[in-house]
Amino acid sequence: MRGFKCLLSEFSIVPKPLTIPDLSDEVTLARYPFLPQAKSWIASMAVKHGIDIDELLDGGMMDRSRIRARSRLVDSVDSKDGVEVASIGDIHTEEGRLLEAFSFYYARLVVGASEDERLISRWAQAEAERAQRILERDDSIDIIANTYLSEISCDERGIWKIGLSDFIELCTGITGSRWRLPNCEINDGWVTLHDEGDRYSSRAKVARLLRERMKDDIKIDALDKMVKMDESLLIRLSEPVGMIRGLVASKTAETIALIGAGEEDWPPCMRKIVGELSEGVNVNHFGRVFLGSMSRCIGLPQETTVDFFRGAPDFSESTTAYQVNHLYEREYTPSGCSKLKVNHNCAVRTGDDKLCDQPWMDHPLKYIRAKQRRRKRQESLEVNAEVPKPGDG
Repeated sequence: MRGFKCLLSEFSIVPKPLTIPDLSDEVTLARYPFLPQAKSWIASMAVKHGIDIDELLDGGMMDRSRIRARSRLVDSVDSKDGVEVASIGDIHTEEGRLLEAFSFYYARLVVGASEDERLISRWAQAEAERAQRILERDDSIDIIANTYLSEISCDERGIWKIGLSDFIELCTGITGSRWRLPNCEINDGWVTLHDEGDRYSSRAKVARLLRERMKDDIKIDALDKMVKMDESLLIRLSEPVGMIRGLVASKTAETIALIGAGEEDWPPCMRKIVGELSEGVNVNHFGRVFLGSMSRCIGLPQETTVDFFRGAPDFSESTTAYQVNHLYEREYTPSGCSKLKVNHNCAVRTGDDKLCDQPWMDHPLKYIRAKQRRRKRQESLEVNAEVPKPGDG
C-alpha cells in the first residue's frame, strides 16, 4: 500500500484554483458526481433517504443504482467510447439523480476493492471521457472549468483562453500536433484555443483539457478509497469485483489470441503493453514506440501492429497507421531492458520470471530467442523420447 500512498502524494502537487465556485444545481451535481462540490450534496441525499453502506451494497432501494454501476464498469472495459452518457433514469427527477450519483459511488467502491491500479485507471479514463462528451454541449462548462483550472476565460465569440501553466500540465497527456506549444497562440501567459470549424471547436478543446484533470481527480479518489478499505468490505464486494476482473481478463486474452501465432515467446514487457492498450490504458510514448519496433523485428504485419492500439484512449486509424509505417520503414530497433525500466515499461520484478533474472538478459529480443531455443530443445527431447531404440518391441 505504501506505493499507492506515494502515488497519491505525487498527484496531489497538481495546481488547482485556491477557491472553487459554488454549485447548487442538482442536475449538474448528479451528472458529474466526482466534482468536489458534489460531496456534501450526496452526503445530504444519503441522510435524507437513509442510504448507508448496507443499503448501497445490498438494499432494495439501490438495486437500480447497482445495475447502472455495473453498466458503468462494463463500459469502462468493453467500450472504446467510455461510459455510456445516458442514464437509465431521468436525471431531472430526484429518483434519477439518486440513481446516477450513487451508481458512481458504488462503481468507485468496486474498482477500489479490485486493488488493481490498471483497472482503476481505465475506469477513471472512461468516466472522464463520458464527462467530456457531456461538457461539449453542457451550459455548465464554465463553472466546471473554473472548478478545475486556475486560469480560464471565454470571450463573447465563444473563444476560450487558458493559462499557460494549466495548458502545459494538461496537454502532455494528449496526442496531436494542435496540443504542442509551437503550434499554439500564446500571449501574456495565455493560450488561445481557436475554433477549427467542425473539426474541433474551442469549447471541445476546453472539454478535452478538462478530461485530463477530471481523470486524475477520479483516479486519486478511487486510490484513496482503496487504501482505506477494510477486509469485510473487500469480502462483500467480491462478486462484482470478480465480474469486472473476469471481463478484463477475457478482453485481454481475446486481444492477444486475435493477434496471431507466436505470442508464447513474447517477453513480459511486450505482453504488458499489449494488455494495457487492450484495457484502454494510455501507454506512454516510449512504450508505444517499443511495441511498434518489436512488432517489426518479429515479423508481424503492419495491420496487426495497428490493431494493438485500437483500445488506446486516443486511437486514430490514420494517425496510428502513419506512425507504424514510419517505424517499419525506418527499421526502428526496440530498446533494451535498462531503458524499459527507466521509462516504466518493464513488467517484472526479481523473481517474477526466471528468464528475465538471468544476468545476460538485457534485451527483449534475447528473451524471444531464448524462449524459441528452449521450446525447440524441448520439442527435440520429446521427439527423441518417442523414437524406438534398436531392439525395442
